[in-house]
Order: sequence, then structure tokens, then C-alpha cells
Amino acid sequence: MTPARATWTGSGAIVLWSLLALFTAASGTVPPFQLAAMTFALGGLLGCATWLVRPAGMRALRQPWWVWALGIGGLFGYHALYFTALRLAPPAEAGLLNYLWPLLIVLLSAGLPGEAGLRAGHVVGAVLGLCGVAALFVGRGDIHFAPGAMPGYLASFACAFVWAGYSVLSRRVGAVPTDAVAGFCLATAALSLLCHLVLERTVWPADAMQWLALVALGLGPVGAAFYLWDVGVKRGDIRLLGVCSYAAPVLSTLILVAAGYAPATPSLALACLLIVAGALVAARAGQGGRSPSRIIPAASDANRAGPSRTPRS
Repeated sequence: MTPARATWTGSGAIVLWSLLALFTAASGTVPPFQLAAMTFALGGLLGCATWLVRPAGMRALRQPWWVWALGIGGLFGYHALYFTALRLAPPAEAGLLNYLWPLLIVLLSAGLPGEAGLRAGHVVGAVLGLCGVAALFVGRGDIHFAPGAMPGYLASFACAFVWAGYSVLSRRVGAVPTDAVAGFCLATAALSLLCHLVLERTVWPADAMQWLALVALGLGPVGAAFYLWDVGVKRGDIRLLGVCSYAAPVLSTLILVAAGYAPATPSLALACLLIVAGALVAARAGQGGRSPSRIIPAASDANRAGPSRTPRS
């Protein structure tokens, strides 16, 4: 797979993540960890289903412990911290701090072996994207940082580092096939179930539409998106993907507007302008080319498995 194609594949995850808010809102009042357990189970089974036609894909689960730690730490760690942030801090502020992760991806990728030096355009593009997200949140008029919510802010800040770290380090284990993500999803579902049983009361979707939204959530934003992202960060332009990730909250808001869940505002238009500008600046900076990243092999079976493939639904 060429870097350009892998970048386009990774951008599919950004599009799917823009549906996260809509499907979550439509799924009713299912508690966060219960929702994570159900949707990650669906996402893991989605990957496992591809093994019916590609039995060799199951060998991707034979990885060293540190690969499993990276995958589970990235998927479960990020969501556990984010849910904690939402419990301890206002959602708007927690969401804004969380969206430092695209900028962190751009900055942390400079330490990857074999990557071209970090260009000013990448940083400028990422900062423009962050300004776009900030404009979107501030435009809603619900940003009020309160000292009493500091633990929640710290959790949100930490989850930005966790997801950025997971994304960048995934490139260091590029020999690990994307099929392994199915195992990470199932492990995350199991850990989320344990947290749900300890911390939450079980609430099931109330009707068929809420069940459909939950299934769509598990197959798309919490399923296929992680497989697409894995391909993108391992073989595509990780810095451009980082900048383009700022499009997710804007696309999400546009979808909510179209579905009648949110109003259209001038801040939305400004956010779109800033994020598009940031992506164009970053894309222009990336035209200078980059060297292929050095890939650290994870297991002999993984090396023989060849290029990663995304599951087909």
C-alpha cells in the first residue's frame, strides 16, 4: 500500500469518528462503560469476522506482551481517562483539552526514526486546527474552566497524551498486522465490562432505533475506524492525519446540525475555515517528501503476514 493510499485510508477513521456524537446521542442513556463494552465487542467481532475468509489473520494475535500493552493501553486507557474526565469536569472543557491529541501527534512524530524533520507548516497547520476546535467550543458559550474541576482537566489532558502516544508508537510496530486490533478491541470490551459492573447501573437501549444506533456505533466509530486508523498511522502521512483529525469535531457538529440535534452558528463556519486552512498548510509542508519509517518487527509470524489489511464489512 502506498503512503498516499494509507493516508486516505486513515482519514476514513476521521470521517467515522465524526459520527460518534450522533450515534451516541441516538443510542439513549446507556452508561459510558457499558456502551464501551458493547461497542468494542462489536468492533472486535467485526475484525474476527474477516478471519472466516482469511484464517491466517488470526495469527496476528500472537504478539509480544508489550504490543498488547500498547494496543490495550491505547484503546482502553484513552476511553477510561476520557470517561473519568467527563465525570469530574464539564464536558466542553474536557473535550477541548482532549483535542490536544492531534497537535501532540504532529509534535511527537518528530521523534520517529526515518521521518523527515518536523516542518513549520506541520506545526502551523496543527495550531490552526486547534484554534478551529477552540472557536467551535467557545462559540457555544459553554467554556468555563473551574478550579474545582482540575482532576477532570488533568484526566482529559492525560488522555490526549495516551491517544497521541498510541498513534505514534503504532508506527514503531508497523510490522504488526492490523488484524491484531481485533484482539485489542475485545480486551478493551472485557475491561470496560469490569468497570461497568463496578461503577455503573445497567441500562439497555429502550427501542429498536436505539439498538440500531448502538450497533452502528460498534461497527463504525468504535469498530472499523480503529482498523482504518491503524493502517493510516503505520503507513501513511501521520502528521497530515494528525492535522486532519481536527475535522472530526467540526464534521460531527455539522452532522448534528443536519440531524436537528444542534443549531448552526457563526463559530461553526469559522472553525471550518481554520481547520481547512490548517490542513492545506500541513499538506503543503508535507510535499517535501519523507523517508520511510524504520519498522520494528514484533513477531516472526507478523513479519510473514505482510501488509496490514482493513476488515471489510
